[in-house]
Amino acid sequence: MRLLIIAPEEIPVPPPVGGSVEHCIYHIAGQFSSSVHSVTIISRWKNGYPRTSTFDHVTIHRVNGTSSKPYLSQVIRKVKNRKFDLIQIDNRPKFVPAIRREFPHTPISVFLHSTTFISPPMTSISQANKDFNGADLLIGNSLSLQEHLKKKFPKHSSKVHFVHLGVDLGQFHPSSRNNSGTRPFTVIFAGRLIPKKGIPVIIRAMRKVRQSIPSARLVIAGGTGKSEYKRYLKKLSVSLGVPTTFKGYVARSKMPAFYNLGDCFVCPSQGHEAFGLVNVEAMASGVPVVASRNGGIPEIINHRHNGLLVTDYRNPEAFAKEIFAVATDREFAARLAKQAREDALQNFSWRKTAKKLESIYASEIRTRRSV
Repeated sequence: MRLLIIAPEEIPVPPPVGGSVEHCIYHIAGQFSSSVHSVTIISRWKNGYPRTSTFDHVTIHRVNGTSSKPYLSQVIRKVKNRKFDLIQIDNRPKFVPAIRREFPHTPISVFLHSTTFISPPMTSISQANKDFNGADLLIGNSLSLQEHLKKKFPKHSSKVHFVHLGVDLGQFHPSSRNNSGTRPFTVIFAGRLIPKKGIPVIIRAMRKVRQSIPSARLVIAGGTGKSEYKRYLKKLSVSLGVPTTFKGYVARSKMPAFYNLGDCFVCPSQGHEAFGLVNVEAMASGVPVVASRNGGIPEIINHRHNGLLVTDYRNPEAFAKEIFAVATDREFAARLAKQAREDALQNFSWRKTAKKLESIYASEIRTRRSV
C-alpha cells in the first residue's frame, strides 16, 4: 500500500513539544509493515527541520504555510500527479474537497483525534457534513468518538470506524521513584492549559487533599496560547495554598521523565475527551491514574482495576477522594500501577494501532478495486 498522510498545518512531524496529533502520525506511520507499505507524510516545515527526512519505509516532506490555505496549496503542489493507494487526512476535514479534486479516484480517510474540528467555532455541522461527502472513511480514536460521529453525521455512519491510539512501551515505563515514600506526594497533570482540561478542578481538589497530607504538591506540564489563563491558574494555586510547579511546554523526549515525577496522574477533563493519550502514557509509566468518566476515557481505564474514574468530575471533592485513596493506600496504588502497565502492554501499543488501521485500509482498497 502506498499511503499518503497529510498532517495539520500547525506543528511539524515529529513534534518538538506538544503536538499529540503529529506525535500519533509519526508513531503510527513507523509501525506500518515495512514489507507491505510505503508511507509519505506531508507536514509543516519549521526552521531547524530538514525539508525531507526518511526512516525505514517512511518519507516526510515538509512544506511552507502556517495557516491552512497556503499550507494546503503547498501540500497539493508537493503531491500533484503522484500515485497513492489511500490518502489519510488528520484532523482537518476541510482539506477533503481540495484533495478529492486532485485525487478523484483515490480513497480518502479522515482520521479524527477529537471533536474540535467538526464543531463550532472551527466549523459548522452542515459544513463538516459537506466536507465528509468527499471522504470514504472516517476514523475516530475511540468508540466514544465513533458513536459521536455516527450521531452527528448519520448519513456518513457507514464510513465510520475507530482505532485506539498507542504508546511507545519502551520509552514509557515504570520507575522505582514512583514507589518511593521519601519524597512529598506528587500529583501530575499533562495537557494544554485550556478551560476544558479542568485544571482548576485539580487545584481545588489538591487544597482538600492537603488538609490531610500537607506535603502534597502539584506539577503541571503544558503550554497555552493565552498567558492570562496561565496567570489565573497560578493566582488560584497561590490563593488556595497549593504548591504548584508550572513546567510549561515539555519536549516529547522528556515526557517519560516527567511521568516518573508523579505518584498520581490526574486527568480532570470537563469537555468530551475523545481518547486521552496522556492517560495511556501514565499507565505505561506505572503511575496510578485518576480521570474523568468522560468520552473515551472509560475505554482505557477500568475503575479500581487499572485506575480510578470520577463520575462527578466537575466536583473537586470527588477528585480529592480518589487522589487521597492513592496517597494513603500504597498497596492499592501499587496494584493499580502494576495492572495499568500490564493493560498498556496488552492493549495500547503503536503496532496494534497500525495493524487495525492497516486492516481497515486494506479492506477499503479491495472494495474500491472490486467495483
